[in-house]
Amino acid sequence: MTATIKRNSRDRQPGNMLAVDLRRMFTSRYFYVLLGVALVIPVLILVMTTMMDSGVSVDPSTGAETAAEAFENVWQAIGTLPGAATGAGAATGGGMSMTSMCNINLVYFLAAILVGIFVCDDFRSGYCKNLFAVRSKKAGYVASKTIASFVGGGLMLICFFIGVIIGGAISGLPFEMSGFNIGNLILCMISKILLMAVFAGIYVLTGVIGKQRLWLAVLLSLGVGMFLFNIIPTVTPLDATFMNVILCLVGGVLLGGGLGVVSRAVLDHFDIL
Repeated sequence: MTATIKRNSRDRQPGNMLAVDLRRMFTSRYFYVLLGVALVIPVLILVMTTMMDSGVSVDPSTGAETAAEAFENVWQAIGTLPGAATGAGAATGGGMSMTSMCNINLVYFLAAILVGIFVCDDFRSGYCKNLFAVRSKKAGYVASKTIASFVGGGLMLICFFIGVIIGGAISGLPFEMSGFNIGNLILCMISKILLMAVFAGIYVLTGVIGKQRLWLAVLLSLGVGMFLFNIIPTVTPLDATFMNVILCLVGGVLLGGGLGVVSRAVLDHFDIL
């Protein structure tokens, strides 16, 4: 009996909770479904926008013609250069357009679904009830969920990048790099992965607020994500440098950690069961 109690206590330590969370995530079917979605989306985007390139639509009420413009090269699906307004963005003064919306930054919204399911399932299945029944540290739970969500979101970003390569090869778009190089591209991806820590902290917090209500957690997550969507290209441009990496790293640690404190406060002061 004593050995069992000691084993259960060890299982609830932060390091062991993280191992359990990672194992649960990597053995969940929905996780691989979302990875598949992250892989397929860029292929569809690049192929379909290339097929629609130069197509003209006419407004029946005004007779105005609008030309549909696609990506000019594969890497526009990963990011943009500071101040660049190319493709469809040029037609709208660099504002919101199809090509500025349909890129790798969509993964930050996809991660909201991953984290929402991940956290809300804990409350729905009774996992949290069993976990906190023995006064398990709530800070450890939040940290474990945030790190595991960060790992899952980072893997989805990598899958999207692979999908961009596949989609570019199928669509025949050029892979040329103008205004940046392969080193900048690598730093851009590292910055985007590190930035996922901020969103992981946000989504864990909304998951804790939503508890069993997955729809509420996802709705809150998407609302905050939409508010921050325009910031992502600014801090993770295609010509990223080590300064962008450091900025995203510091932001991920500080904001992710700060949001973790808020999540713990929610767990401490509200009925979580």
